[in-house]
Amino acid sequence: MTHGQPIPVIIDCDTGVDDALALLFAVRHPAIDLRAVTCVAGNTDVDGVVRNTLTVLEQAGAPEIPVARGAERPLIEPPRSARHVHGHDGMGDLGLPAPRRTPAEVDAVTLLRREILASPRPVTLVPTAPLTNIALLLRTHPEVTRNIERIVFMGGAAGAGNASPVAEFNVWHDPEAAAILLTAGVPITMYGLDVFTRVVVPAADVRRLRAAAEPGARLAGELLAHRPATPGSRPDDPEEDAGGLGDAGAVCAVVDPDGLVTHRLPVEVSLAPGPTRGQTVVDRRPRIGEAELHEGTREQPLVDVALDVDVERYVKLYLGTVEGAGTASHAG
Repeated sequence: MTHGQPIPVIIDCDTGVDDALALLFAVRHPAIDLRAVTCVAGNTDVDGVVRNTLTVLEQAGAPEIPVARGAERPLIEPPRSARHVHGHDGMGDLGLPAPRRTPAEVDAVTLLRREILASPRPVTLVPTAPLTNIALLLRTHPEVTRNIERIVFMGGAAGAGNASPVAEFNVWHDPEAAAILLTAGVPITMYGLDVFTRVVVPAADVRRLRAAAEPGARLAGELLAHRPATPGSRPDDPEEDAGGLGDAGAVCAVVDPDGLVTHRLPVEVSLAPGPTRGQTVVDRRPRIGEAELHEGTREQPLVDVALDVDVERYVKLYLGTVEGAGTASHAG
């Protein structure tokens, strides 16, 4: 668990249901100083993402954190949303109120650069979305890397994918952007599908959150109820209300990295057209193989790949933070 000064954090998101869960945690944990939130197209269109982000921050009691609109489509690919998962509005169609404020007048890349360079301590960047904004930032303003402590991104998979048999949605949505991220030259943690799907809040806890008087905790319960732990479960299943933390687990990993088991491994993104496009190719071999012996080794970035997670620890951390926080922790 982190002690001492709060960690300066910027979240880059495509606010659907689990990004919202991540934001609720980030504004409420005392070890996080949430300095800004930037928005990118992904779960829904970028204007919907901005609206959802502003609404969640207001519901969480942290309306003054700057929010900026970013890329409305990937670098090369056409935009492809995940409304079938997150609802037409990207937020489970919960009928949340429209936000009372507007985003920052600057674009996401400008806000990212400004907040990273202005931070008195190196920033931890947490992208929970397609990586278009981050790629544009790194290519336009490479000087920001001197004040980035680490990038903890939700994306990729060492095993099976979800957007395709081998590719995870965020990386598949903009593979070129993910490839740029991996060569940022700063420490990177990949919080991929190998751990993403495993952190599930039990049904009894979700029901308790949904009955909470405090708006932020109640919203967390409604969001979790929209994320069934087992898609396709029967309506009469008593575990129907159990909900996956999804992206929020990546923010838990910033506060409590010891809840993850990571291995530092070479990772690259498959950019070729065809069935492997968007795959994060994680090299878990103990030694090089015939391809390298015959063709020569290639330099690949080493990434701390999360391969196991202490589920109970992160569920307890999340619930204790969202239910127990009386005040939001954020930049003034």
